Amino acid sequence: MDPLIRFKEAHVKGIIPDDVYDLVLKRFPIAVEGVNRIEKASGIRYPVAYVEPSVVVSSPSLNSYEFGILFARTIPVMVDDKFQVVIQISAPLIAYGLRGTIHAILAHEFLHFIELIRKISKMDLLSDEISGNLFENVYADETRLFESRAVFKDRTLLNHITKRFPSGFRDYKLEDKVIRYWIDKNLPKTNVSLDTNTVKLSIESLSKIKLDPKFLKKIDDLEQKSMKIRKKKLY
Repeated sequence: MDPLIRFKEAHVKGIIPDDVYDLVLKRFPIAVEGVNRIEKASGIRYPVAYVEPSVVVSSPSLNSYEFGILFARTIPVMVDDKFQVVIQISAPLIAYGLRGTIHAILAHEFLHFIELIRKISKMDLLSDEISGNLFENVYADETRLFESRAVFKDRTLLNHITKRFPSGFRDYKLEDKVIRYWIDKNLPKTNVSLDTNTVKLSIESLSKIKLDPKFLKKIDDLEQKSMKIRKKKLY
């Protein structure tokens, strides 16, 4: 599928102005470069990805910790009994993110992807916790993901990830640009609850998912490497 199809449709409908449309199209090759880089560094094909023509924000709350911009999301879908993982990339990230930031976020979502596959292979999704607090979600996110050093053989990419995800992603300059050039101009915005990022699949759905044994072996090897790296961190 064309990863820009939804964005192009929004432009045709007049939802996305010409200047923003041209900017995203001009900078989209940065994302393509990032995907190619991640595939080369990991030896694993990147899942299907598309550009979402809106800024995605967590549901506003009286607690300031419960508001945040989600620049990308990993979404599992079942279509005609077929399982697929889709990476949703927000258009504002493409428009205003630095090259290193875009690559780091794409890599971070890739770690979500392989973690999701690991959980599915072990039938470990039904008890996944729900947290309504952004800080708790950040903590859970960091403790569940594969170690980036175990997955990627690209020193520069690893530096981007380490710099931008010391304890959850936060880029104040990028957020400021998105607020000024996107949200304040009333461009498309999607509100989501933090717990919508929690995966819930039925036993029946899980039983229908077929995974490549070679892919699962690769993920198992990466999990073992991640565990060794974490043990070294502890001691």
